[in-house]
Amino acid sequence: MSTLKLAGAVCLAASLFSASSVMGHGDVTPQAVDVSKLKPLGEEWLEENPYSGDDMAIKVGDSAYNQNCARCHGLEVISGGITPDLRKLNDETEFDTKAEADDWFMMRVRNGAVVDGRVYMPPFESILSQEAMWAIRAYIESRGLIE
Repeated sequence: MSTLKLAGAVCLAASLFSASSVMGHGDVTPQAVDVSKLKPLGEEWLEENPYSGDDMAIKVGDSAYNQNCARCHGLEVISGGITPDLRKLNDETEFDTKAEADDWFMMRVRNGAVVDGRVYMPPFESILSQEAMWAIRAYIESRGLIE
C-alpha cells in the first residue's frame, strides 16, 4: 500500500471515529423537567435533599435523570466507567454523612466540572430547578449501592 493510500485510510478512519464519537451522545440539549407534582422548595438553595424517599420525587427524578444524566452517567445510574458512578453518593465509605453527599451532588450539578479548560460536565443551575435537581438526587438514592 502506498504512503498516500495509507494516509488517506488513516484520515478516513479518524474522521469516521470522530463523527461517531460526537454522535454517540445523541441530543445533549438539556431537557425540561416537569416538577408540578412536587412540593415547591422556594428560592433559597437547600443543603439537604427534602425529597429523600418521596415516591413522586423518585418518579420525577427517574425521568429527569434519564433525559439529562444517563447519556454520560449510565442507565439506571450504572456508569460504564468513564464518568463517576453516582451510586457512590449512597456509599457511607465515600462520604461521612448523607449531608456531605448531598452537598457534593448539588455543588457539581449546579456548577458543573471544568478541568484544564475542558468541560467535563456542564453547569445545570440555570437550566434545572432546585426541585428537579433534588428529585434526581432522590432517584439516585433509590438505586442503592454499587454491587
